[in-house]
Amino acid sequence: MSQQSSSQSLSHVPVVPDTSVPLALQQGTMMLKVSAKKEKRVLFRIDPDEGQIFYESRKSGVIPIEAIKEIRSGPESRYYRSQFKLSQAMEDRWITIIYILEGSYKTIHIVSDTTEIFTDWLTTLKKLCVVRQGLMTGLGNIKVRDTVWEKQYWKGADRQGDQRLEFAEVEGLCRRLNVNSSQAELRKIFEEADSQRYGYLDFDAFKRFVKLLKRRPDIETIYNDLGRLDLPTFTKFLHECQKSTADASTIFSRYSPNSEVMSLGAFVSFLFSNDNSPFSELNDPNWQDMTRPMPEYFVSSSHNTYLVGHQLVGVSTVEGYIRALLHSCRSVELDIYDGEDGEPVVYHGKTLTSEVTVRAVCEAIAKYAFVTSPYAIIISAEVHCGVQQQNKIAELMTAVFGDSMIQAPVEGRPPVDQLPSPKDLKGKILLKAKNLYLAAEIAAEQVRKTEEARAATAADESWSSSSSSGTDSSILDNLKSRWRRVKKSQPKNKPLMSFKLASLLVYTVGVKCRGLSATETYAPEHIFSLSESRANRTDPKALVRHTHGHMVRIYPKGTRVNSTNYEPVKYWAVGAQLVAINWQTFDLGYMINQAMFQRNGRCGYVLKPEALRPGGESLLERKIRYTFEVKIVSAQQLPLPKNSSGQEVVEKSVIDPYVEVSLYVPDWTHSSFDEWSEALESGKTQDKKISARTGVVKNNGFNPVWNQDLSLSFDCIGGESMLDLIFVLFAVRDDEEDEKAVASYCVPLGELRQGWRHLPLHDEQLSQFLFSTLFVKTGLREA
Repeated sequence: MSQQSSSQSLSHVPVVPDTSVPLALQQGTMMLKVSAKKEKRVLFRIDPDEGQIFYESRKSGVIPIEAIKEIRSGPESRYYRSQFKLSQAMEDRWITIIYILEGSYKTIHIVSDTTEIFTDWLTTLKKLCVVRQGLMTGLGNIKVRDTVWEKQYWKGADRQGDQRLEFAEVEGLCRRLNVNSSQAELRKIFEEADSQRYGYLDFDAFKRFVKLLKRRPDIETIYNDLGRLDLPTFTKFLHECQKSTADASTIFSRYSPNSEVMSLGAFVSFLFSNDNSPFSELNDPNWQDMTRPMPEYFVSSSHNTYLVGHQLVGVSTVEGYIRALLHSCRSVELDIYDGEDGEPVVYHGKTLTSEVTVRAVCEAIAKYAFVTSPYAIIISAEVHCGVQQQNKIAELMTAVFGDSMIQAPVEGRPPVDQLPSPKDLKGKILLKAKNLYLAAEIAAEQVRKTEEARAATAADESWSSSSSSGTDSSILDNLKSRWRRVKKSQPKNKPLMSFKLASLLVYTVGVKCRGLSATETYAPEHIFSLSESRANRTDPKALVRHTHGHMVRIYPKGTRVNSTNYEPVKYWAVGAQLVAINWQTFDLGYMINQAMFQRNGRCGYVLKPEALRPGGESLLERKIRYTFEVKIVSAQQLPLPKNSSGQEVVEKSVIDPYVEVSLYVPDWTHSSFDEWSEALESGKTQDKKISARTGVVKNNGFNPVWNQDLSLSFDCIGGESMLDLIFVLFAVRDDEEDEKAVASYCVPLGELRQGWRHLPLHDEQLSQFLFSTLFVKTGLREA
């Protein structure tokens, strides 16, 4: 290939929008890599086409740009600079990159030599992240997505750097992509793409080759079955097949602006677009009513937020709070103990976990609280401090949170008739902790009631006895003695609690659960926490009634030392609002929790189903039998496994995929809510998994086709809105390795739109793969 041809070919290589990278950054820049242990000068470089940062390292040395979760710079990184005890002079040239690799969060800290280099790196990284991570929030932006794909795989295949691909290089690329085609089939596509008969592919020919390789016969069949796809036909397809209420003419003109008939290419673009998203809220972004009282909402909640690992020996850090808040978590937990030098600290008591100061935690919460959601943060605190450091906690929170902190005087506080709404509490921070003064009063009241009951019983017995033998002065003396004991039942020792801290407990006053019988009363602001074990022993029907007007928090039992999660569905199903999850553990419970709060603008609050709100009790007597029908059609470019360095493992890329579809349903198999409650209370039932799976497609991870119909039937108590508490999980698995899913997608069944949909696929950490999708047709009917 001549130099002229090479330069012409290169000029046709597309540039991803707004991602120009200075040549110096592509060639490499020496910078200081710092950690708690050492400082080392290291060469860093960016490959914008392959979307990776490379640096010299014995371990990894690769950071995929789509794996980056956050980039902090300057004062935003002060927490680490202070920890490492490094000079403040470094702050203006400091970049911290937080990313996920092999299922774990990683951080790398770099300090540039000059502010100019710092600016180039920071600007470039943010631009690259905007493009790649923007593609990880849905399936739109088809042109940008294709451009990123073409540049990435062209660069990966052209190892000689001569801007041409010989057939052997194309074969190598196809092996990397797990394309299940014979050499003869690939040769035929290669020659068809090489229209100029060069004997190799330049970039334009490579794009033709890719288009042929990615051809979708499954969509062509649907398109052809529709006939002439004009506006009336498209309108019928949109409303009857896709069950959409969107304006068909607007969508039609968007994809076919200059034609009366939508082309196959335009139809493919529509099927991949956000106009055809499987998740209903992307097409209907209107938020829910946020004016109802707080107990009528589920709240995204975390447990042991300060931990980023094992509950016995993990690390306590502000990172747990930052990660949770940036994912719209609205309830975080602090376990607070007396620290040295009068500074209270957070850690997991009676374990070997490390400490982090309350000050650092509050500063992190203040900075990130309302970045992704404007609605209130609830700080759930277990306070184990003496009065002096309780005062310090109150002073810190008041100073750091300012006007955002909800507070009111302890004395003369007016009673709360009803909790405010999320709208009323926008931008506010609430502290939930036990009020020891209130606890003492309640304890004294319980003692008084007990003694009164005993005295009354004794009186009944005495008067009954005296009715036959006459009035006895000794009986009267005995009764007087009992009543005196009732009056003296107030505990002598006053609780050790700071009035300053108590003033921060306004709408979320922690109390002990004294049961849910008719004789027990709780003020609207009283909130108690139940372990999952205690919750499992609590009458579900009583819990539903209680949560009509009161908040309840559920947390994992103490034996989950590995920070595993329960499945939160059954606690939501009985009305509990704050169902706390270990956010540091990427398991099924975490996945369901994230799917739950994708709704309502990802604001961290979701309005409860009507059946679980005041006035909806009668709906709980209704049971509907549904059948979820899904055709698993095909998958597109399933992800390759990666090694510990984040590099694709090509030699292990051959997979035999199948798809498992699972429904996670509260066990409503009993004839009524009462029977389900009885079974749940007795521990004889748990959330139910209903599954079905396709057959296996051998040796094809690029474009496997199943075309297989699956049907799953289930019971739903409480009406249609309770479908939002049933979760569907699509898991693509390898027949050779069933334990770990290759990719998955989880969504509330009530939010899954019907018809032909491309589902975005995610890894175990719920990060979306750039190019992997699952094509399905879904439907839901009453059985």
